[in-house]
Amino acid sequence: MLQSLVRPRIEQQTPLAVSLARDADEVREAQRLRYKVFAEEMGARVKSSETGIDSDMFDAHCEHLIVRDTTSGQVVGTYRILSPEAAQRLGGFYADEEFDLTRLNHLRGQTVEIGRSCVHMNYRTGGTIALLWSGILRYMHSHGYQYIIGCASVGMADGGQSAVSIYRRLERTSLCPVEYRAFPRCELPLDAYENNTAVARLPSLIKGYIHIGAQVCSAPAWDPDFNTADLLMMLSAARIDARYARHFLRA
Repeated sequence: MLQSLVRPRIEQQTPLAVSLARDADEVREAQRLRYKVFAEEMGARVKSSETGIDSDMFDAHCEHLIVRDTTSGQVVGTYRILSPEAAQRLGGFYADEEFDLTRLNHLRGQTVEIGRSCVHMNYRTGGTIALLWSGILRYMHSHGYQYIIGCASVGMADGGQSAVSIYRRLERTSLCPVEYRAFPRCELPLDAYENNTAVARLPSLIKGYIHIGAQVCSAPAWDPDFNTADLLMMLSAARIDARYARHFLRA
């Protein structure tokens, strides 16, 4: 049933399709893509018992959204989705490890967490992002959930200059109300970047969040294993931009 709920209409000439992983083999395809992007491309220290696979304790409790090139059969994009019920069984969201979410506690029963997002380098286009978001929005709508949270990552290869530039930009335009603010457990020291003059472009995945109506809920948290600065993003169903929702759902 979930499979049909998240499969959008794909135009005949479009070689990409989105769906929820149907079995363990499809989950492993998503995990291989994650390893390729996170470990091989970004240099993350992936903690996994199996070479070439990115996995953790959350995977078994998540739905795994995948975008597949229907010509080659290759999985080229993925998100994992943790329902509020699964998060309760686990004792919390993945984001709880990086942020103090006390101010969001009253929303937990209505909140889906998305994460481990990645797209193959040859498919980082608006079309791939639109397909991922079409799957996420259909999942959210079909279950009646009201909020989405997720960590959006910015690479730290430049020492954090781009991450701070992106946060300062979003802080001016897309910061959530103070009552929904989360607090990093290992905060990037923003004061050390007072003279930062970098002007960084928004990564495609963060741009997707903002376009659809999401807000930033935190200052950047430093993830030493992935060497990224992570921003907690939150999207309320009430804030979803109707134009972009229609665009994503038509993808």
